[in-house]
This record gives sequence, C-alpha cells and structure tokens, in this order.
Amino acid sequence: MEDVRDLKALQLDALKEVANIGAGHAATALSQLTHRRIMISVPEVTIARLEDVPGLIGDPQEVVAAVLMHMLGDLTGRTLLLFPEAVARQVCDMLLKRPLGTTQAFETLEQSCLKEAGNILSGAYMNALSEFMGMLLLPSVPSLVVDLSAAVLTTTYLNFGHDRDFVFCVETEFNIEAQDGLRGHFLLLPDLASLKAIFDAIRLT
Repeated sequence: MEDVRDLKALQLDALKEVANIGAGHAATALSQLTHRRIMISVPEVTIARLEDVPGLIGDPQEVVAAVLMHMLGDLTGRTLLLFPEAVARQVCDMLLKRPLGTTQAFETLEQSCLKEAGNILSGAYMNALSEFMGMLLLPSVPSLVVDLSAAVLTTTYLNFGHDRDFVFCVETEFNIEAQDGLRGHFLLLPDLASLKAIFDAIRLT
C-alpha cells in the first residue's frame, strides 16, 4: 500500500468534510432522540498505521468503552468508536435523560445505550462515506467492550491488523447544550481493497 503521506492537504480536507457531514447527521439523530440540542464537530481527521493509533488518542492505560461494528457491502472492514470511561458515562446519562453523574457502572441498560450511540454515530459516518463513494455500506450489529485503551487496540491489531495497514482516525467532539465538549474517537479500519478504493476516491477530489 502506498504511503498516505502522498495525500495532499486538500484531499485530506475532503475526507474531513465527509466526516463532518456524518457528524451532522449523527447530531440530528441524537438531538431527536434526547430532545436536547447536540452539536458534533470533527476537530481532526488522521490517517495512521494501526500500531500508531494509541499515541493519537490519549493515555493507553485509560479505561475506555469501545463499540465495534463490521462494515459490510461494497466496502468492508471494521469500525471502532472509543469513549473514555467518564465520557461514556455522560453519554449514557444524556441518552437515558438522567442527571449528569447518575451512571456509575455499565449494566445491561447502559451497555445497550452505548451500543445505540455507536450505532447512530458509526452509521452516520458510514452513510456519509457511502454517499461520497457512491457505494453501499452497511453496518453490522454493534458489540461493546470496556477495557484499557491499549488492550482494546492491541486486540484489534492482532485480530484485524494483518491486512489492514492504515486506520482513519476521526476525533469527535460532542457539545450538549451549554456543557463542555465530550471527546471520543471513531476509527475506520478498511480492508486492503476498500482502503485502496477510498484512497482512489479521495485523489479524485
């Protein structure tokens, strides 16, 4: 696979615009679900090797809630939505319409809530990419794991890293009404054929 450093700034901007469109769709869906004004922005989009991702998303010893989904259809691969544990608790409170600070553990209800958040956000990003590519992308049923960031990413690398050299890392910031931003990361891990197709589409912009 050719070096992503060959991509020009304008082409990376095009990818960030795709992510912003997806973020807008997700914000609308979450706002309707919670009856609260939610804005989602994308401060940065990075393309990196999977083994370099831990250094991009924060402390590898931090506990995170990770929602994993398969990407099916014309493009295939995996997506991973990562929230720091404290942020994941606030996301649960937001979606369950509870006062902030209520969620203390991820029981069945909270796990379902985080999977739904992952389904909405990951699905929105995939839909935006689908429209940009002119291809069909379908998300699978989400699964959830709560563990150290390093453990989640190591498992992902061992399971999927052999034929997935590069990861699209989308920094995602939630702003809920007047509250401070909540940050997480959306990782897109396309297989080799899909990665090439995405690169080809970006270069045509």
